[in-house]
Amino acid sequence: MAADNACVIVGASLAGAKAVQALREEGFDGPLVLIGEESERPYERPPLSKGYLMGKDAREQIYVHPPTWYPEHDIDLRLGTAVTAVDPAAHEVTLADGDRVGYGRLLLATGSSPRRLPVPGAELEGVLYLRTVADSDRIKDALQSGSRAVVIGGGWIGLETAAAARTAGLEVTVLERAELPLLRVLGREVAQVFADLHRDQGVDLRSGVQVAEITGSGGAVDGVRLADGTRLAADMVIVGVGITPNTGLAQQAGLEVDNGVRVDEHLRTSHPDIHAAGDVANAFHPLLGKPVRVEHWANALHQPLTAARAMLGHQDAVYDRVPYFFTDQYDLGMEYAGYVQPGGYDQVVFRGDVPGRRFIAFWLDEGRVLAGMNVNIWDVNDQIQALVRVGRPVDTGRLTDPDIPLESVLQRM
Repeated sequence: MAADNACVIVGASLAGAKAVQALREEGFDGPLVLIGEESERPYERPPLSKGYLMGKDAREQIYVHPPTWYPEHDIDLRLGTAVTAVDPAAHEVTLADGDRVGYGRLLLATGSSPRRLPVPGAELEGVLYLRTVADSDRIKDALQSGSRAVVIGGGWIGLETAAAARTAGLEVTVLERAELPLLRVLGREVAQVFADLHRDQGVDLRSGVQVAEITGSGGAVDGVRLADGTRLAADMVIVGVGITPNTGLAQQAGLEVDNGVRVDEHLRTSHPDIHAAGDVANAFHPLLGKPVRVEHWANALHQPLTAARAMLGHQDAVYDRVPYFFTDQYDLGMEYAGYVQPGGYDQVVFRGDVPGRRFIAFWLDEGRVLAGMNVNIWDVNDQIQALVRVGRPVDTGRLTDPDIPLESVLQRM
């Protein structure tokens, strides 16, 4: 059992690793325990659907710290270890082997899990999900040996894995229930850009379809049958239909849970000695004035510093960064900053060359910039974030004029 003044972090991925790093850098010199279910030391997830999956990034590049970093910083790293219970009254967590670890402050960085596809045949060999490095390895092996991939789900993971499969030379079909991929996230105007991108690369993108069954022979997948009876042959089926925050420990501990673990702007849960960060945290955002759960790398990277400082008693530790994410697909790279709920804007305007996929898109509400996405245009995301932060109406004529620097647009607001 660790000492009662220990800081314990449950979840040894990017958020957990950054939390122990921040605690040490902020001067905490007490017992520090990082517990993770996976046997791998903490790593970053974006390469799993991008560079690592495509063979561009070496395995060693995905890890947050080298193996020697943890003992050098006196961190008790426990891998392959599941936490089965949290007892806020006793200030203890219980491990799968029955051991109990005491804490003074606890951080939940339990992340999320892929939603499973509830159709017959979903358990067949060759039905693949992407969340862990082991998942990425399985998909990478399948891409090297297969020739036909069906991707179910047109979200970020679905489209990134589709791009990897197409780049590897496979025949690729993407199945999406909505009218367009990324429709809920980006809206019709910008979602169409990604639909066109994949079709231009030879992907058979089928929208407005529903999967009825995954078919197989000898226990292995051999195709997908749609609700209209259409059957598509496949060597592999990659499923990317969203993720679910891992809130089981929080619920068992009696913490407030609503689309993740509810936390305030200090990332503090309904129990004052327990914080949460990363995918699992539904955090009140001071800039947006509401709780937001962001399922992207930037939150897992940056929230832990705020959580660490708050755990150490810093009252000014507030997480108010503009939400951010990025993607790379074929020759398209983009960054997105801001937050827009589905249907929560009244206008999308563009700056640059949309058909040439070199532009910036802005989502507006009553003239205020809610979010911006720069596509194949770089070194502008700081200005986009500043536009989001200002929260005042902008001159859309100047905003959409590529000859007017964004700094000038900001100065005139």
